[in-house]
Amino acid sequence: MRLDKYLKITRIIKRRTIANEACDAGKVCVNNKPARASYDVKIGDIIEINMGQKPLRVKVLSISDYVKKEEVSDYYQVIE
Repeated sequence: MRLDKYLKITRIIKRRTIANEACDAGKVCVNNKPARASYDVKIGDIIEINMGQKPLRVKVLSISDYVKKEEVSDYYQVIE
């Protein structure tokens, strides 16, 4: 699954266009490397988003085309 789509489906970023723009601006890294919106997300990847005051780091636990709001926490784990 594309990185921008994963960020939108898991509700980490509200809109796919914003996720795409963040990737293009270099604000999203996967496994400590800047990632494009077309990056193919895999289970175990560490995604770091540098938007706002504090960077957000998450570990990908699962991938699905559709995620219910109640099940979002099963798809990624926030890393401190």
